[in-house]
Amino acid sequence: MDFNVGDIVQMKKNHPCGGNEWEILRTGIDFRIKCIKCGHMVMLPRVKFEKGFKKFIEKKEQ
Repeated sequence: MDFNVGDIVQMKKNHPCGGNEWEILRTGIDFRIKCIKCGHMVMLPRVKFEKGFKKFIEKKEQ
């Protein structure tokens, strides 16, 4: 999968605030994502991010 900074993705599990859309802030071995609804930021290892990824909501063009 090709993930880029600025992409909006949907994850399989909802955030406790009720949101399930996240913006990618950093890619690499670790991913930093930000909840669109509440603004909370989470850092995940790539393997865990890819396992929890459901679909792209908005793809940032290069």
